[in-house]
Amino acid sequence: MRALAAILGAVVLLAACGGASTQPSPTPAPTAAPTAAPTTAAPTVAATPAPTPATKLAFTADLKTENEVPPIANEEKGASGKATFTLDLTRSGATITAAKASIDASFAGLPATTAITIAHLHGPGAAGVNAGVKIPFKTDADKPLTVTAGAATFKAGEITVDPALAQQIIDKPGDFYVNFHSKLNAGGVVRGQLVKG
Repeated sequence: MRALAAILGAVVLLAACGGASTQPSPTPAPTAAPTAAPTTAAPTVAATPAPTPATKLAFTADLKTENEVPPIANEEKGASGKATFTLDLTRSGATITAAKASIDASFAGLPATTAITIAHLHGPGAAGVNAGVKIPFKTDADKPLTVTAGAATFKAGEITVDPALAQQIIDKPGDFYVNFHSKLNAGGVVRGQLVKG
């Protein structure tokens, strides 16, 4: 009887504990904290220095009689020319503090009787619009250019230009034009708008 009581006690004990077939629950393995991906430094870009402003700028002008307002219709209508207008600048940083201008022009198709008397840079004035004188190139009207076989040349330099005007010309060269005047065509015989060269 004692044996039976011991067996019954063991069965009750097993039933209370969930039976012999219950497996202990596994302990989860600790998970490592995620590691941040290695960071790579952004490539270093060297600062690009601001370009040094030019101290010498050249512009060209295609001089034609049909550019005059009104166009030339008399014996000088076959005249033409090319001009290079140059600004020599003194700067403090990007600001123009002083400026000098020069011009180099050549002409063709001039009648032997043509007397080119004066020359200027005019503006602001678009093509087809007349504007006031801004820079005088040739002022000695009593000494016309020498014409040889229909051609002539003209050069002038070291002409003082107001710094603000120089900046206007640089900003909008097409608003300024070179105009050469003759005795026959006192308002201008050949003219051309500036183009940055």
